[in-house]
Amino acid sequence: MRIVTLSENTAARMGLLAEWGISILVEVDGLKILLDTGASNSVVYNAPLLGVDLSAIDKIVLSHGHSDHTGGLREILLSRGGKKIEVVAHPDIWVPKFWVSPQARRLEEGSYNYVGMPYQREELEDLGASFNLTREPVWITDDIVVAGEIPMTTAYEKIESGLYIKEDGEFHPDPLFDDRAIFIKTDKGLIIILGCCHRGIINTLQYAQELTEMKDIHAVFGGAHLVTASQERLKITIDELKKFDIKKLGCSHCTGMLASVRLSQEFGDKFFFNNAGTITEI
Repeated sequence: MRIVTLSENTAARMGLLAEWGISILVEVDGLKILLDTGASNSVVYNAPLLGVDLSAIDKIVLSHGHSDHTGGLREILLSRGGKKIEVVAHPDIWVPKFWVSPQARRLEEGSYNYVGMPYQREELEDLGASFNLTREPVWITDDIVVAGEIPMTTAYEKIESGLYIKEDGEFHPDPLFDDRAIFIKTDKGLIIILGCCHRGIINTLQYAQELTEMKDIHAVFGGAHLVTASQERLKITIDELKKFDIKKLGCSHCTGMLASVRLSQEFGDKFFFNNAGTITEI
């Protein structure tokens, strides 16, 4: 298995483009699966520098509908010259999504920012996207599964305040039902590729164990969404993560720098910053 991070907030070396967002390519069992597409053109820019041929990708998975995970999709499709590709996602990627600044006292005109999918479905389909939209898990092979809706079972993991959807002209807190990840069964244990973990990293890992019927988790890559976590939540999360006995923990994007430093201190050489340009072979 080869895992190539094509886009992330920071770059592992000079010459690569970094932007707020994430995109991770997984090459396993003869398949090339791309989780998320970054925010704009970083994936298309970085791919040839990292020896990645985007026209050879077999599937694209969108972890959720925020623009920092979907904004690069149009550029990727254009780079493929109209070649058809399945895009696995939750139906809610098309729900209008907004973020309200903590400084905003109330939700009113001008206090919110649109952060949802930046393109129309018809345009992306014309460029080669074939959307497989489902709330259920999608088994790509017997060993590779895209998560369905992740249950929120822990008491301390909450969806970040300030995230809203707009339906029938009304704003409502976004339940982020579309938040998902990829789970891969291997002889070493599960390999888990995260997008943003809005519904909680512990909830996600526990769900992975349940869905795959595998207990051991070998490696976790991607965003853990601890950037806004309180010190109390961070401590509990670290204590719970240790129980999984993860061998590789490659954090990115919305994990946040302060939380990443804490994770580095707690997990030692098991931890690494999974930046744009990071390549891991397992």
